[in-house]
Amino acid sequence: MNRRACNRLARPDFARKLPRQSPAIEALDGHRPSFRGVIFFLHPIGAGRMAIGIGRRQFTSVLGGVVAGWPLAARAQQSVKPAVGFLNPGAQADFEHHAEAFLKGLKQGGFTEGENITVEYHWAEGRYERLSQHAEELVKHRVAVIAVGSPPATFAVKSATSTIPIVFIVADDPVTDGLVTSFNEPGGNLTGVTVFTTAAMWNKRLELLHELVPKAALAAILINPRDAANPGTNEMTLAARKLGLELSFLAVSTDADLEAAFATAVERHIDAVVISDQPFFTARDHRIVALAARYALPAVYGWREYVAASGLISYGSSLTDAWQQVGRYTGSILGGAKPADLPVVQASRFELVLNLKTAKTLGLTVPPTLLAIADEVIE
Repeated sequence: MNRRACNRLARPDFARKLPRQSPAIEALDGHRPSFRGVIFFLHPIGAGRMAIGIGRRQFTSVLGGVVAGWPLAARAQQSVKPAVGFLNPGAQADFEHHAEAFLKGLKQGGFTEGENITVEYHWAEGRYERLSQHAEELVKHRVAVIAVGSPPATFAVKSATSTIPIVFIVADDPVTDGLVTSFNEPGGNLTGVTVFTTAAMWNKRLELLHELVPKAALAAILINPRDAANPGTNEMTLAARKLGLELSFLAVSTDADLEAAFATAVERHIDAVVISDQPFFTARDHRIVALAARYALPAVYGWREYVAASGLISYGSSLTDAWQQVGRYTGSILGGAKPADLPVVQASRFELVLNLKTAKTLGLTVPPTLLAIADEVIE
């Protein structure tokens, strides 16, 4: 608009040239209009222009409202926190410390629950048939990352999504299982931690059993034949023979099998048992410890959680450390990293944990050499 047109708009006599149907004029009820304090805008429409009048107070009010709305919208966007999915195959009452370790790892990566992230917890309570349902719910809620423990739970989540990043804990080889392409370059949307048990670790557990129960001649290992991560039975049998142990294997895949296995061990005069660290058993740690106590059977476990629940002895990697690493990786992904670029971490720290009270109850004397090398002794 040129200066002359602007001056014409500012003159009071311009009102007489406005069309009578204009609401701004009709509202005056025949009075001589005054345009003091009125701001005009010209809006081009086609070949002509339309004049719009608005009072200064109205203009200030409208403009102030618009400006005030900007920070509100910005704050609304900032208040949206990314959601993280957490799927544990066990019960919350038994494995709450896993969630705490996970949150600790997240915090190390700059993310704190309730402040800049939310966490959606799912506990399978040992019901593996419901893992797929939990996985689908997390995907439906569009969480940013899914943290998951155990191979069965990982496969359930993997089947539910190929786009949402997944950070896992597995007790076997993730490459052999087809979860990742390689340890250094996982590829796809999965990475995580592996705590798989080597033949050397199984041999170490048998040695510990032999030290604690030197008179034992018969031992049994409880395994789940439905789990792909079965221990090497041939290698373990050979290792047991070197220690003078006759080894048998008891198949357990249901809760009813679990009770029957301990009863069978007593009927066969088994002197001690070794519990596989397959997910089926890990999710039932408290019940297994209770059965071992009822039948007065010394038992060796893979995880500290058993000994904390009054089990006798455990040797293996730390699940608490693993969950903390999962938290760190989850934080990295929230910060922009891609799962395909985060190498799979192999557990490198192993812990020997003893429960002296349980040993005393079973009438066992713990050798001083064993106490000396224990990482933790629960009294």
